[in-house]
Amino acid sequence: MEFSKLITLRQSVRRYSDKPVESAKLTACLEAARMAPSASNSQPWSFVAVTEPGLAKKVAEATYDSIISFNKFVPEAPVIVALVIEKPKFITTAGSLIKDRDFSMCDNGIAAAHFCLQAAELGLGTCMLGWFNERKVKHLLDIPRKKRLSMLISLGYPPEEYKQREKIRKPFDEKVHYNQYKR
Repeated sequence: MEFSKLITLRQSVRRYSDKPVESAKLTACLEAARMAPSASNSQPWSFVAVTEPGLAKKVAEATYDSIISFNKFVPEAPVIVALVIEKPKFITTAGSLIKDRDFSMCDNGIAAAHFCLQAAELGLGTCMLGWFNERKVKHLLDIPRKKRLSMLISLGYPPEEYKQREKIRKPFDEKVHYNQYKR
């Protein structure tokens, strides 16, 4: 698929069919994320792919509650992937401190984008989730207390009738500047 078509195709999917995700497709998405570039090649990530239905349901339930309900679609997803932030190389940690920039979070975002673009190419839908009960998810997945999660990603097939939404973006000239920032 042409890359320009792929980036137009990829969108957050908030409804999933009950069709299971094939192991080979999940592996391809995880491999795409693993191959993502990172600052000083630190690769500050691990991925926990939750494929067991009972566990996936419990993790999904940790993404919403009675007050915050916008992630209520997540239990429909047959797979949830947790991105664990791993300790980067010393040089990356030093650079993060000197520049006051969290390179590990940037790197995890790049890995997540690779995962989601690969999924879209394979006909799968994804949604990156930043709202979840981190303590509960870490407990469910046996992730050490001192580790942090950058995000969760829901993964599955959108239902056949799922409509591709038109991407609404602000005008190019409003978002892109050459040589200097324009107000």
